This record gives sequence, C-alpha cells and structure tokens, in this order.
Amino acid sequence: MLENICKLARDAGDAIMQVYNGEKPLQTASKADDSPVTAADIAAHTVIINGLRALTPDVPVLSEEDPPGWDARRGWQRYWLVDPLDGTKEFLKRNGEFTVNIAFIDNGKPVLGVVYAPALAVMYSAQQGKAWKEESGVRNPIQVRDARPPQVVISRSHSDNAELAEYLQQLGEHQTTAIGSSLKFCLVAEGKAQLYPRFGETTHIWDTAAGHAIAIAAGAHVNDWTGRPLDYTPRESFLNPGFRVSIF
Repeated sequence: MLENICKLARDAGDAIMQVYNGEKPLQTASKADDSPVTAADIAAHTVIINGLRALTPDVPVLSEEDPPGWDARRGWQRYWLVDPLDGTKEFLKRNGEFTVNIAFIDNGKPVLGVVYAPALAVMYSAQQGKAWKEESGVRNPIQVRDARPPQVVISRSHSDNAELAEYLQQLGEHQTTAIGSSLKFCLVAEGKAQLYPRFGETTHIWDTAAGHAIAIAAGAHVNDWTGRPLDYTPRESFLNPGFRVSIF
C-alpha cells in the first residue's frame, strides 16, 4: 500500500508542477478563511481522490479541498486524511517549500504517512514504525538525532507569534530554521532538527497527519502542550491544538 500511495503523491506532485511551471494557468482564489487556493490544489486533489477511491473504495477520504460534513464523518474509525497542496503560500512565493500530504488514520492515529515535495524532488514516507527519505531514486531509512545546541524548526509563515518568541527565549541556547509546510516534521524525523514548537490553533488536521506519521516512525514525539499525542479521531472542528514535535 505504501508504494501505491507514494506513486499517487508523485502523480499529484506532477499535476502541481504543471501549474508551478506555467504549463497550466494558476487561477488563484480565496477560501472563506482568506487562505489561498489555486488550480494546483484542485488538480492534486482530483488525482488523489480518484486514486484512493480506486485503491480502497470502502475507505472514506477527508481532503482539505472537499471535507465532508460532521454528520458524514462522525462514525469514521479508519480514513484517509489528505492535504493535496500543503503550503499554498509557499507555492505562490515560489520557494519550493510545499508538499503533498497523504495519511491513513486508524482509530485516531496516523499509521501511514507520505509527504512529497515535488519542487525539491524529495519523498518522505512511513509505515509500521519505519520511516524513509527518498532522493534521486534512492530511499534510505531515517531516524531522529540528538544535537546540542538543538536545532529548532519554525513556520516560515507564522514566525512572529508572541508565545513562540517567549518559548524560544526560555529554551536556552539553540539555533532556528524557518521552512514551510509539513517539511518541518520531516526535518525532525531525519535528524536535521530536534524540535518544532507550534502555538495556537493555526493548523488543521490535514496539515499535520502525514508529517506526524513520519515523525513518530522516526522516533519523535508529537504531543499537544499537555503532553497528549495529537489525535485524529473525527470531531466537528478540523483545527489542532498547539503542539510540539520533539526528540526529547
């Protein structure tokens, strides 16, 4: 199944890159929450939805671009959770830091995850407690790595948060790296960072599930600020609480 999902993520990435490279029109619009959506988001969504329905016709899908209502999701125990284009702002800035996120949720836990960065040609994946990074056709296992001072990865689009500034001040000696999309989870997973703190309800479940699967498979912890793992059991709100991805 993981190989099939990786191929599906690549196909979605190809559809995104057709827009990114100017082969197809951008067609930007704004959602109700003022977040941007482009033709690339919709194209990737279509590829993934069609692919998942063919692979697992009996498993429901929750995609950012067409989320089912609460009544439809209420009883779900196993489902696909998808962000066809995570980091649309980074896509529009043309910095390459955007991803395709596909996760499989089983009883509230992300047990399979794929994060593909098409502009960077990098694929991260995880299943059954193992995580990998694939570049240039070579796939290698990844795991977390301790380092002092720790490298802290922060959101490129949400780096001006007052709580984050206070937290970093209290953290002691550290270094920071800013990057977009779910790549923050992946940097912790592959040992290039040791901590990713996120404050406030600024992420949605589709933003985090695939990266969450990869991070925990590589040995990290993904907990809210009370110490409980992020949970994807269906609930009415799609928002996550604040959380930290950490090797500690």
